Amino acid sequence: MSDTKIKIAIGADHAGFEYKEILKDFLQDYEVKDFGTHSENSVDYPDFAHPVAAAVENGEFTYGILLCGSANGVAITANKHQHIRAGLCWENEVASLVRKHNNANVLCIPARFVSEELAKEITTTFLTTEFEGGRHQNRVEKISC
Repeated sequence: MSDTKIKIAIGADHAGFEYKEILKDFLQDYEVKDFGTHSENSVDYPDFAHPVAAAVENGEFTYGILLCGSANGVAITANKHQHIRAGLCWENEVASLVRKHNNANVLCIPARFVSEELAKEITTTFLTTEFEGGRHQNRVEKISC
């Protein structure tokens, strides 16, 4: 990685709140901004996914991390943003591939389907895996309409 400090925007709904708090502590070597939610009270995931995606899209943050029960809702929402490539990751190999092949810039973790330890491992894999470029660059360029 470069000398530039990686900045991470993080957000979750009520189902991902606990893991968001755990990951914030885990990511103490990074600059992290919490976009909410701030409790386990029921909320709507787009209210947190859109601000995280927008913060990455506008270049204020290097990466985003979103958590909800299945991670599907936050992934769908984040991917509505033009320059966001959000990947739903439930194991390390998927986290590696979304970075290597898709240059994903938002990690979506299904809090109800992974352990706390696995969530940390997935996050580490996502943040430390480089995009391979080459033939994958051509494919990434075809994603945006």
